[in-house]
Amino acid sequence: MTDKRISAPPEPGFTDIAQLISAARQRAVQAVNTTLIELHWQIGQRISQKIAAAEWGDGVVDQLARYLAQTQPGLRGFTRRNLFRMRQFYEAYADPEIVSAVLTQLPWTHHLIILNQSKRPEEREFYLRLAVQERWSSRQLERQFKAALFERAVLSPPKVSALLTQTHPDAATVFKDSYLLEFLGLPQNHAEVDLHRGLLLQLKDFLIELGRDFCFVGSEYPVQVGGRDFALDLLFFHRGLNSLVAIELKVGRFEPEYLGKLNFYLEALDRDVKKPHEHPAIGVLLCASKDDEVVEYALSRSTAPALVADYQTQLPDKALLRAKLHEFYLLHSQALNESTDNKPL
Repeated sequence: MTDKRISAPPEPGFTDIAQLISAARQRAVQAVNTTLIELHWQIGQRISQKIAAAEWGDGVVDQLARYLAQTQPGLRGFTRRNLFRMRQFYEAYADPEIVSAVLTQLPWTHHLIILNQSKRPEEREFYLRLAVQERWSSRQLERQFKAALFERAVLSPPKVSALLTQTHPDAATVFKDSYLLEFLGLPQNHAEVDLHRGLLLQLKDFLIELGRDFCFVGSEYPVQVGGRDFALDLLFFHRGLNSLVAIELKVGRFEPEYLGKLNFYLEALDRDVKKPHEHPAIGVLLCASKDDEVVEYALSRSTAPALVADYQTQLPDKALLRAKLHEFYLLHSQALNESTDNKPL
C-alpha cells in the first residue's frame, strides 16, 4: 500500500545547513582537482626540463613509470603515456600564472581532450576559455570539436546589425553565425512546425548550443499590438547581455523582408515586456540558409539590434573546414608580411 501521508515542511534552518554541506562538498572537489592539475603540471615541468637539458632521454620516462608503479602501490594514471601527456601539458602552458588562473578550473579529462584535438595554440586557448565559461561536460566538449566550433568562429563570425554592435558590444562573442541542431534528427525536408517542436523537446541541448547565459522564457510568446494578437516563435533572456532575445525560425533561405517582422516584435518587446533595468531586446533570424551578401545589405540599414544566422541539421565536414582555416591563416600571414615590407624605414 502506498504511503499517502504528506511530509511535514522542514524545520527553519534545515535548507541552510543542506546548502552549507553542498557548498563544502563542491569546494572539496575543486580543491582535489586543483591539487591534481598542479601536480600534473609540476611533473610535466620536471620531465620537460630534464629532457631539454639532455639529463634524461625518452627511455628514462619508462623507468620512471615503472619506479612509480613499484614504490606507489595502487597509484593510477602515471603510466609512460600519461607522463608524456604531463610533459605536453606543461609545454603547452609553461606560464605558471595560467595554472592557478584558468587550468585548475577544468578536470584533467578536459585538458587531455583539448591537448589531443587542438592544432594551434589559439585553438587550444579558445576551447580552454569556453570550456570554463560554459562549464561543458567532457561529452559536450567533444561535441564542440566534432562541430568544428573554432574553425567556424574564425571563418564565419556572426552577421549582426550596426545597432546591435552599438547597444551590445559583447554580442559578437555571444552569438554564432551558424547553429548546429544535429541532435534534433530532422530530415532534409522538414517543416517549420517540426523544427519548432524539436527545439522544445530538446530544449536542454538547444540551450547548450546557444550558450550558458541563455534562459528560456516562452514558445509562441504572445504579443498584442493595436488589438491584434501576434506570437513570436521563441523568447529567451540572456543574463550577460541583460536582454530579451527573440528568435524567429525559418526553414527556407533568408529573405530581407523577414527583418521587418522581427523589428516589429522587438519594438513590441521593448515597449510592453522589457523591464526598466534591461537593455533593448535582440532579434535573431534563424534560417535554414542565407546568402551572406544579401544579409550584409539587409542589415546595413537595419534600425534594430538584430542578426541573421543559419542552422545545420548535420555536423559539418571538419576536414574541409580545417583546410579552409589553413588557407585563411596563410593569406593572413602573407598580408601581414606585405604590410611589414611596405612600411617606410
